[in-house]
Amino acid sequence: MTRIALDAMGGDHAPNAPIAGALLALGALEADDRIQLVGRPDVVEPALGALLAGEYAGAAHLRERIDVIPATEVVEMSDKPTAAVRGKPNSSMAIGLRLQTTGDSDAFVSAGNTGAQMAASTVFFRLHADLTRPAIATILPTARQPVVMLDAGANVDCSAHELVQFARLGDVYVEDILGRHSPGIGLLSVGEEPEKGSVAVKSAHQALLGAGLNFLGNVEGNDLARGECAAGPIDVVVCDGFVGNVLLKFYETIAPYLVGIAARASGKDPSEVFGSLKEMDYANYGGAPLLGVRGVSIISHGRSSAKALKNAILVAKRAVATDMNAHIGRRLADGAPGAGAA
Repeated sequence: MTRIALDAMGGDHAPNAPIAGALLALGALEADDRIQLVGRPDVVEPALGALLAGEYAGAAHLRERIDVIPATEVVEMSDKPTAAVRGKPNSSMAIGLRLQTTGDSDAFVSAGNTGAQMAASTVFFRLHADLTRPAIATILPTARQPVVMLDAGANVDCSAHELVQFARLGDVYVEDILGRHSPGIGLLSVGEEPEKGSVAVKSAHQALLGAGLNFLGNVEGNDLARGECAAGPIDVVVCDGFVGNVLLKFYETIAPYLVGIAARASGKDPSEVFGSLKEMDYANYGGAPLLGVRGVSIISHGRSSAKALKNAILVAKRAVATDMNAHIGRRLADGAPGAGAA
């Protein structure tokens, strides 16, 4: 049995989107898995009842697998991360994360304040040994197959050592969540040559050569859309959070932009055109795990739909089922100074 806590108060479309996402997820999870909706009962219970009496009437039998966990406070999108952690100990986010620390839950998913979730996850779970910062891993669609990029915005400035740590985190994520053995890892830079890039990137390149990973070398922006570089298919791309977040936001605009152009050129309705670009729909990938903390914390976009949150829950389930956190701990230990190669 896997118990997944879901922030029912987090996101632009809360509580309906999280609750609907929970119902959709329960239909795809194993029969003994449970969803813990964390939030204000006076908000969550009526919304849940309305959905089960209306659009999701066919899922009424799933109600017995939902637990409503009371939380009296809500972390707003405008709250400062540290202030939210310290000033709102009874928020749906704080309580949802703390359930793991007491052994009462196995994973947490939220579409709420990303900064607050990162800060709270680090405080409650702590980092793995030898890790200085966690990283957000997100999926980028490509012409070949989805690529995992990290960091997607948790850390604006990164050292070479941290970039190498991110490569190890991404390696485990792709192996455990996407099921790909010996994933190809690329270091995002301004040229494929080892001497190209910032000081941190050039140092990271040299360190990755001896890290025991399937390191492909430097990759450029035009390699990402193809999903491969001259050295082979790319499964993980490593960069600092400044570059990663800019790239992610750019990626998020591509599908709507292409749909608009194609619709105008063909005279078709945009919904017809979008069907051919469904692999670029971020709802298909759900949420981005915060890697490096000693717990399962899945970060979803604030605008997440029910479909996106369903898929985020499924990512959380997979992380628990593969014991990804223990795997990350072993991989980091293997790569620590004085340890053998991973």
